[in-house]
Amino acid sequence: IIFKFSVLPENFECSEPLSLSVSDYQECFRKLREAETSEIVKMIASLKAEEMNQLQLVEREEIDDEEELFEAIDKLISQGINSGDVKKLQDAGIYTCNGLMMHTKKHLTGIKGLSEAKVDKICEAAEKIVNFGYMTGSDALLKRKAVIRITTGSQALDELLGGGVETSCITEAFGEFRSGKTQLAHTLCVSTQLPTNMNGGNGKVAYIDTEGTFRPDRIVPIAERFGMDPGAVLDNIIYARAYTYEHQYNLLLGLAAKMSEEPFRLLVVDSVIALFRVDFTGRGELADRQQKLAQMLSRMTKIAEEFNVAVYMTNQVIADPGGGVFISDPKKPAGGHVLAHAATIRLMFRKGKGEQRVCKVFDAPNLPEAEAVFQITPGGIADAKD
Repeated sequence: IIFKFSVLPENFECSEPLSLSVSDYQECFRKLREAETSEIVKMIASLKAEEMNQLQLVEREEIDDEEELFEAIDKLISQGINSGDVKKLQDAGIYTCNGLMMHTKKHLTGIKGLSEAKVDKICEAAEKIVNFGYMTGSDALLKRKAVIRITTGSQALDELLGGGVETSCITEAFGEFRSGKTQLAHTLCVSTQLPTNMNGGNGKVAYIDTEGTFRPDRIVPIAERFGMDPGAVLDNIIYARAYTYEHQYNLLLGLAAKMSEEPFRLLVVDSVIALFRVDFTGRGELADRQQKLAQMLSRMTKIAEEFNVAVYMTNQVIADPGGGVFISDPKKPAGGHVLAHAATIRLMFRKGKGEQRVCKVFDAPNLPEAEAVFQITPGGIADAKD
């Protein structure tokens, strides 16, 4: 058989037609097919690599966009503010211009080394960097697009919440003991670290524990359920145990430094009221307790909006003897009106049959009053099974 190759390697030189036997031809044809197959495999691998690079680029672009949500406090130096004064602000827990504008001048003059004249100058410089004035409804809607909804692990609960737990606001869960509040907190610790295309937050978690109920070994099976590395998941959670209400407030102040450097998407406070009920006793201290509680809740609201973080806090319940004769077991959330007004979304948890729990939207600005049934499983919160 005499034939000519239409495609040959670049380093192959031949001036005469090739004469091959049938067996040589078959061997040659087999090698060509193998070469083509390997080329196709290489092509698919390169396409996959390109696709992954594009995904990484998209993720980087998204991260870059998110970073623009707040302006670092260092930018005040370009506006003529002394670097020493900027350091004093950082020592006081103020790391962004957005956070600076959330403080009163009275509070800023209380920072050691900052006079009224300096504070006025700093505030004027911050106003040039951050727009804290009016905006149109269209701009507000555009700003809301930065809000991320983090999955709870249960589709029914996600639908009840309009997609999941929202960033930039406080979500409060109240109910009796063993109603699933802490279990949801543990599940959110893992689901927050999922990528955004999997209904996660693609960020780290801060956990402030006032009751001593955080269990890192509980995180392991939940991480495995979501197909994540338990070690990496635990490394992305920063945990602190608070023992007094003052310690709890100081832990919140220290978060600004961490959140300005790394992408956090969830702050868990479990529970918000426990230490206040211990450290303040009797009606004589009630007014002082509520004032301190209001300051802490204000700080949590500012963290949520400043860093686009979802704040999930649990709350206890108190007996309500005046709740009515028709209610078999009257209970209401602790914290009074101060806590009620601070929380954006309030969820009431109660026990169901077996491992099932019921969540009811108690108060929300954009959600209808409805209920959802979920289940506590070894892998965290999941849809209820009939």
